[in-house]
Amino acid sequence: MTSKTKNILIVVAAIVVVVFGLYRFFVGNYNTIVAYDENVEAQWAQVQNQCQRRADLIPNLVSTVKGYASHEKDTFVQVTQARAAAEGFAGAGVPQNAQEMEKYQAAQNTLTAGVRSLLAVAENYPELKANENFLALQDQLEGTENRIAVARQDYNKAVQRYNTFIRTFPQSIIASQRGFEKRPQFAASQEAQSAPKVEF
Repeated sequence: MTSKTKNILIVVAAIVVVVFGLYRFFVGNYNTIVAYDENVEAQWAQVQNQCQRRADLIPNLVSTVKGYASHEKDTFVQVTQARAAAEGFAGAGVPQNAQEMEKYQAAQNTLTAGVRSLLAVAENYPELKANENFLALQDQLEGTENRIAVARQDYNKAVQRYNTFIRTFPQSIIASQRGFEKRPQFAASQEAQSAPKVEF
């Protein structure tokens, strides 16, 4: 083998190694972005599941309270409307920007306020506060609020990891070329960050 042939083979081998390295770099980072994005989607689904669980408990709670406080129609209407508004987001994908996240949060905060109003009505009815169905629903609601808080926290962690990865160089180049954009985090209001107090 001549010296010229060896040099050509070395150059070709070097080019192959560089091309393979670049391919692995781009594919590896792209796949990581996809994995982080899928994790965000999965965590959002958990938030949605827990919010749906709360929405499913509300009709039973309303029915139980109605049995004792049928004249509190304004409160029942408020809770029913808030539930309907919150359920309008059920099955929706991850909010793509801060405005979509704010709309989602506003609907959930309104529902939380409605549930608090409903529980406040129960304060005026000692028989209701002693009702086994009401106590069981109250416990389930409290547990669900805690699950929602945990699901939101897990979602925020997934979003932070994803956002950090796609905004870091050189992954930012791949992310911008492939249309991966920063995801909004859940940032509840101070009032909405605590579960409703349901002590009776």
